[in-house]
Amino acid sequence: MNINLLIQLLVILEECSNPEAVVTELEQILHGCGFEYYGLLRHVPRNPVQQNPEPWAAALAGRWPEQWPQIYTAKKYALIDPMVRYLAHAQRPFRWREAMVAFHKDAHQRRMEQMMVDAFGHGMEDGYIFPIHGRNGILASLSLAGKPIELSPVEIALLEAVARKAFWRLLDLKGEAPALETVLPADTPLTRREMEILHYLAEGMTSIEISKMLKISNHTVDWYMNGLQDKLKAKNRQQAVALAFRHGLIS
Repeated sequence: MNINLLIQLLVILEECSNPEAVVTELEQILHGCGFEYYGLLRHVPRNPVQQNPEPWAAALAGRWPEQWPQIYTAKKYALIDPMVRYLAHAQRPFRWREAMVAFHKDAHQRRMEQMMVDAFGHGMEDGYIFPIHGRNGILASLSLAGKPIELSPVEIALLEAVARKAFWRLLDLKGEAPALETVLPADTPLTRREMEILHYLAEGMTSIEISKMLKISNHTVDWYMNGLQDKLKAKNRQQAVALAFRHGLIS
């Protein structure tokens, strides 16, 4: 692997003027490094109370084997994926085999092994994952897959830097970075009623459902929600909930 190319990529990504250019430059270098498949994923805050939670991550960029996303979804591999589970606690880059070893006595071991067999059959024989962390936990990750490749410590460090640079550059160009960098002012605490409404909203309730729970009108709920969005600097209710999770207001 050409270390100089990775260093140059860090500079090139900063100079990209649109998201498409970032993806093109990233794909070109990753392919040159021997990784045929990759995924740059932005992680979605999960609400454990919700019965039908949103997907754990949203793709910012990626290239996977044909039909693999459909197979992964149809077989519900996200529920047992050892890499996803390991990633929840990982503080640094890791190789796929490390995740498999960590869960070798897990109740879902056979399904995990079947997933790896399916992945191998689609050309993903080995891989690495690079976590991207923020103040309150994981924000995103870069997954690399293909033929087995032995990365040196220097190469791992540079690819970790590339992952962070690509992620933040894409968010900058999409205008989405400020939402992750916003710090809530200490002098704008939420009232008890606002916290109640925020919790119910995080559970997936509508204004009408919340109004029945709190025995107030749905118009009053909407009034509180407008105030919450102003305090949290959120564009909509979904973003308000996401920011509340990110800032630790709800869990």
